[in-house]
Amino acid sequence: MTELNGAEYNAVFFDLDGTLVDTAPDMVAVLQQLQRDHGVEPVDYALARSNVSNGSIGLLNIGFPGIDVELGDDLHQQFLERYAEAICVESRVFDGLHELINALDTMQCPWGVVTNKPETLTGPLMTALGLAERAVCIVSGDTLSVRKPHPAPVLLACDIAGVDPASCIYVGDAERDIESGQGAGTATIAVAYGYITEDDDPREWNADVIAMTTEELTQIVLKAVNLEGR
Repeated sequence: MTELNGAEYNAVFFDLDGTLVDTAPDMVAVLQQLQRDHGVEPVDYALARSNVSNGSIGLLNIGFPGIDVELGDDLHQQFLERYAEAICVESRVFDGLHELINALDTMQCPWGVVTNKPETLTGPLMTALGLAERAVCIVSGDTLSVRKPHPAPVLLACDIAGVDPASCIYVGDAERDIESGQGAGTATIAVAYGYITEDDDPREWNADVIAMTTEELTQIVLKAVNLEGR
C-alpha cells in the first residue's frame, strides 16, 4: 500500500458515484427498463456499471448507441425522471466506507462530496443514505456554472469547509476527479474499485495515490489526516 506524503491533512472530499456510494444498481436498472420500453435489448450490466461515472448521458449513449443523446433532450429527461423516483432503492455506501466516515466524524475532521451529479439527484440520495447532515458540504454538478474537471467545484468545497486546499484530499474514480483536485491544489487519491471502463487506467491519471479497495482507501485516509494526533 502506498501513502500520501508526510503532511497532515485537515479535510477529505469524495466524488459520489463509484467512490463513496455504489449507485450503479439503481442507475443501470433505470437504463435497462428505459431500453426495454423503447424496444432495445438491455445493455450488459457490467458494461453499463463501468460507465456510471460518466453520468446519465454516458449511460444513455451506451444504452442507445444509435442516438446522439444530449443534455435536456427527451430521452435524457425520461431517464432523469425515472431515476429520481428510484434514487436509493439499491444504492449503498460502499462496504467499509461507513467506518471511514464514522472515524472522520468522531475526530471532527470535515468531509464532503464534490460530484457532477445534479443537485436534484444528489440531495435526495445523500439524504436517503443519512449523509446529508453529516457532510460539511455537498457541491453538485450544477452548483456552479462549471463542473469537474474544472477545479472550481473542489475549491468551493474547500472554501465552505474553511480549509486550505493544500491541506485537503480529494478522492475519485475518474480522471476528471484527479484533474479537478490537482487543479485546486489538493492531494488526490484514485480509487481502482470504482466505475472504470476497460480502456481506462487509473495509473495514467497521475494521482498521488491509488487505492485498490475501500479498506486500503480507509487506511490511507486515516493515516493522512493523522487522526491519532488530533
